[in-house]
Amino acid sequence: MSTLLIKNTCLLATMDSARREISNGGMFIEDGFIKQVGKSEELPGSADEVLDLTDHLVIPGLINTHHHFYQTLTRSVPAAQDVNLFHWLKTLYPIWARMTPEDIYISTKTALAELALSGCTTASDHLYLFPNGSRLDDEITAGQEMGIRLHASRGSMSLGESKGGLPPDSVVDDEDEIIRDSQRLIETYHDSHPGSMTQIVLAPCSPFSVTGELMKRSAELARQYGVHLHTHLAETKDEERFCQEKFGYRPVAYMQSVDWVGDDVWFAHSVHVSKEEIDVYADTGCGVAHCPSSNMRLASGIAPIWELLGAGVNVGIGVDGSASNDSSHLLAEARQAMLLARVRAGVEGASLSGSESPILTARQTLEMATIGGAAVLGRTDIGSLEPGKCADFVAINLNKLDFAGALHDPLAALLFCNPVNVDVNVVGGKYIVKDRNLQTLDLPIHIEKHNQAAARLLEG
Repeated sequence: MSTLLIKNTCLLATMDSARREISNGGMFIEDGFIKQVGKSEELPGSADEVLDLTDHLVIPGLINTHHHFYQTLTRSVPAAQDVNLFHWLKTLYPIWARMTPEDIYISTKTALAELALSGCTTASDHLYLFPNGSRLDDEITAGQEMGIRLHASRGSMSLGESKGGLPPDSVVDDEDEIIRDSQRLIETYHDSHPGSMTQIVLAPCSPFSVTGELMKRSAELARQYGVHLHTHLAETKDEERFCQEKFGYRPVAYMQSVDWVGDDVWFAHSVHVSKEEIDVYADTGCGVAHCPSSNMRLASGIAPIWELLGAGVNVGIGVDGSASNDSSHLLAEARQAMLLARVRAGVEGASLSGSESPILTARQTLEMATIGGAAVLGRTDIGSLEPGKCADFVAINLNKLDFAGALHDPLAALLFCNPVNVDVNVVGGKYIVKDRNLQTLDLPIHIEKHNQAAARLLEG
């Protein structure tokens, strides 16, 4: 039985139901789970390891609800820099078709390294193409070695250009094989117990890359095994037109027609949704992964976060693919979410809230990045710092230039001031980042391998 004592924090923000913020706070941790939270003087005086976090802000580990790890290999590709989603995809599909299992493994470690350094302790990834023998197993192996909790989505594309879909036929797969592999992955890797490090998600890519039949079969299989469902939805106006022309529905109504609504479903983006469609989410329990940087980068629009939250929809934050962000810095993404919501409030505020413009606060945004993300992923064991929860937390040293003059409200300063890397990242009581250094990867050697792989893909 191993114990860890955290003490003397400048501030410990719990994100518990009372949203307690404890000055001179601390935690007592036993075998990866939190046993006590409170003032430092109220906690046991000793443990196997004692971590003095004087001058540090401590918050729950951030939760990333949507990503494409492999896209770290194709950041800032010149031909894809200045186009919208559909043209961006058309440009990158042929490059991604060259990926190998080693590329999936390398890119996963790159993304998780950046996420960990930026405060992430749990990440959901959406891998939806498997060229040249690649498997989701390649990602899962890398994730296990990195030590971050991973929700690995078995994505898929089956509707190629020859059948009226967007992706080229070279990157789509047979639907029977998709279902067989999905079942194999669930039976091999999925762990639903509290504190689990790996969970499997079924995630057909999007309405324009799979058939309705695959959506239905995936939903049936997921519910048979009790795993969650995820896909892109209502991201762009192009998608909206595609769904209306091909299926006769708007995107959300199409999801209803294929049994894809419920508290086991979450959608990435949901930029173009009406009030009635938001009500569908709220009534059925569907969650949303908000990806502000990607939505700006691809000129997709601004998601109606204020209305989603107001309706009681679970909303988390996702950095999205590193070819449409082009970063995996989750704390920076949270800041972007706060600021973009304020841009929309300034432009559309009168119509949103009568005479007053709604302002998304730093604390509301951090809630999305922690307990909101946990709710979206369907987890009750992470997202807050309280007894019984996983010991997943990050610490940021406030005694640095970035926060000078902002110590009157250090929690808000975390988003209002320049986003930084964390000094400590602990997952299940184990260090992933310590003294600002990643503990589970030799970064200089890895970066060289990653750049070599990226160059090979671009060169063809």
